[in-house]
Amino acid sequence: MQLISFDPFRTLGLPNVRYIKPERMYDHLDDIKQADWLLFPEYWQVNTLVFGLGKRIFPSLPTYLLGHDKVEQTRVFKACCPEHTPRTAIHGSSPATVKSIVESFSFPIVAKAVKSSMGQGVALLETAQALEQWANEHPVLYIQERLPIDRDIRLVWVGNQLIDAYWRLAPENGFHNNVAQGGTTRRDPIPEAAVKLVRTLAQQLNIDHAGFDVAMVDGHPYLFEFNRLFGNQGIQGGPQRLSIAMLAWLQSQYDDPRTPPGAPTAPMPIAS
Repeated sequence: MQLISFDPFRTLGLPNVRYIKPERMYDHLDDIKQADWLLFPEYWQVNTLVFGLGKRIFPSLPTYLLGHDKVEQTRVFKACCPEHTPRTAIHGSSPATVKSIVESFSFPIVAKAVKSSMGQGVALLETAQALEQWANEHPVLYIQERLPIDRDIRLVWVGNQLIDAYWRLAPENGFHNNVAQGGTTRRDPIPEAAVKLVRTLAQQLNIDHAGFDVAMVDGHPYLFEFNRLFGNQGIQGGPQRLSIAMLAWLQSQYDDPRTPPGAPTAPMPIAS
C-alpha cells in the first residue's frame, strides 16, 4: 500500500508512510493521486481529497463530518439512539432561549462549546446568571442535563473493532473526567451495555477512528460524544496498539475494497 500521512505524530508506528505537510498539498498532487490511502488530513482538506480527487481517507468521511462539531453529532445521536442521549438543548443564544432553558432545565446544567475536546470548552453552570454570561460569549447554546456521575468510560474504536476501554474518574471536587483535565483512569470491568452501544453506533455510522465517551446511570449507558482525534494516555499499549489496529484495518480495506466499512471483524480483547 502507498500511504501518505498529513499528521506524522498519529502515524508514527505505520510502516512506509510518506509525510506531506497539509499546506503543501497542492505541491504534491501527483503523489497524492497515486496513494492508496490518505491519512489524517486536516478538515479543510477533506472536500478536495474526497470529492475533488476521489481519494480514500482515514479516518472515514463520516468520522470527519460527524466528529467536527457537537451540534451535528448530537442531532445524529438523537435520531439513532435517543434513549442513550442525555437531554440536550441546542439553540441560538437569544434572551428568549435562555429563558426557555431556565424554565425547562434544573440547575446545575452542563454547557459545551460547539467545537472542543479534552474537556476544554465545557462548564458546569450553577445558576441562571451563569447561563446568561455563557450565552453572551457563545452564539450557539449547547446545554445538557447533568447526569449523577463522577466517572465515565472512554471506549476506543479503530477500524471496526473496540481496541480498549477504561473508566475515567474526576479528581476530588472536580467536574471533568478527562485525563487531560486531571482525571484518572481505572481498569474496572466495562459494562457490556456500553460496549454494545458503541459497537452498534460506530458500525451504523461507519466511524473508524474515535474515542467514545459513555456514562452509566443505573446500568443504562448515555453517550456524550466521540472525538475523532483522542488522547492515548489511558490506552494500554499506547500508540503502538493504535498503529497495529490502524494498519490491519487499512490493509483489510485495501485487499478487498468492496468490503463495506461496517463489515464485522474479530474484536481485540478489552482489558478489565
